[in-house]
Amino acid sequence: MQDNYVQVQKDSFLLINTSLGQYLSLHHNLTQMGDTLIFLSFLSILIVYAPKVWEALIVALVFSLLLTSIPKKIFAIPRPAAMFDNAQMIIIGERLSGHNSFPSGHSITIFSILTVLLFSYLPNNMGYKLLWFLAFIFIGGFLCATRVGVGAHYPLDVLVGSIIGYISGLLGIFISRKYPLCGWVCNKKFYPLFILFFIGCSLVLINKIINENLFIFYLAFISLVVSLYKITHVYIKK
Repeated sequence: MQDNYVQVQKDSFLLINTSLGQYLSLHHNLTQMGDTLIFLSFLSILIVYAPKVWEALIVALVFSLLLTSIPKKIFAIPRPAAMFDNAQMIIIGERLSGHNSFPSGHSITIFSILTVLLFSYLPNNMGYKLLWFLAFIFIGGFLCATRVGVGAHYPLDVLVGSIIGYISGLLGIFISRKYPLCGWVCNKKFYPLFILFFIGCSLVLINKIINENLFIFYLAFISLVVSLYKITHVYIKK
């Protein structure tokens, strides 16, 4: 089963990988958006301005975590770098060769977060709504495709991961609206927890900047610092 799954995608993987992999720096940066820490750093300011969005994000990401770890252990599909001649493919960043390729965790994270944003800020106008959906599909698809571009996943890993992420996002929205599981996010007395959390995340990002020096890490760090200032300011004035 594993061999069939891999071999049926070999040609499509190599085609996408060698096409996208030409843009080394771009894809090495953009693929980091599948890291929960990086993506949420850009959305950290919403803790202050749109805490309801964060309620849905937290629930969605819990589901995405479960729906990532369980299938990876069940299917144990070897990564492309473990199956193909590495000289034939492009590998950007860390060479991943474990047996945890299916589904793509980065793709699940990307679509979980984008789905929450999609429905949280859905326009009322039908024309704008269509454009919003198209932008969602294009941005999500492009970000997820970078996982093939960097040599970390097969195309089906990414496709299935995107679908799982979309479902996780919908579950996050539905459950957070029906049950106030994360209502504490809106309570300013919990801001010190977020302040400590943001400080911890900032330290992690500093470490990433030191070790990998990617531009997207600088942007994520700046976003966190701005959010840290804002949430601290709001808490002090409450």
